[in-house]
Amino acid sequence: MTTLTINARLVSVAPGVTVAAAIAIAGSGVTRRSVGGELRAPLCGMGVCQECRVTINGRMHQLACQTLCRDGMQVVTGDSGAGA
Repeated sequence: MTTLTINARLVSVAPGVTVAAAIAIAGSGVTRRSVGGELRAPLCGMGVCQECRVTINGRMHQLACQTLCRDGMQVVTGDSGAGA
């Protein structure tokens, strides 16, 4: 299992799972907020729509659907009230 932190919550997933899938497994599915404040979630699953942008290990605007989970990874989504 791979263990990462999503919005200060430990989540364990199988190896090879994307960050977007881990966010969904964790129960939220929300990756960011639009400029108008609406909750957003991954749409295309291949990095084109950019709706899956999150902060990973302090780096903003990372594509969750294109990033594989790694042990110790820190993920912050727009659903947390902090930077994404």
